[in-house]
Amino acid sequence: MSELRELYQEYVLDHGKNPRNFRYPEGATHTADGYNPLCGDKITVQVRLDGDVIADLGFQGQGCAISTASASTMTEAVKGKTLGEARAYFEKFIAMVKGEEEPDLSSDELETLSVFAGVAEFPMRVKCATLAWHTLTAALEGKAEVSTE
Repeated sequence: MSELRELYQEYVLDHGKNPRNFRYPEGATHTADGYNPLCGDKITVQVRLDGDVIADLGFQGQGCAISTASASTMTEAVKGKTLGEARAYFEKFIAMVKGEEEPDLSSDELETLSVFAGVAEFPMRVKCATLAWHTLTAALEGKAEVSTE
């Protein structure tokens, strides 16, 4: 088993069992619900903006380990970032898990997100990994709901 695959498994298990920011932030300004009908994952993402900075965010819901770990990691990666930075992370993450782009290791957050690059080997799991990211984007765009279908 490759070192990256081992790291991926450990990371997904840790964040899947002990998700970070599994809560709703006080004073949330944006909210969206996401659903992956293929896997049954359901998530709500809430964000509190301060100007164009993501001051706080959290999520709640039920999903597979990949979906939960991705949501947990996303909240850590984009907290404190501007909307533009969060959008750039979204685009890089989506391209990476679809296998369209190599992992970007130019920052600690992006290096952490690169753990999910292995999802590209399992096309049925890409929607699990991207659900939280699409839900965050929907919330920031003022959309109440999003589906991976």
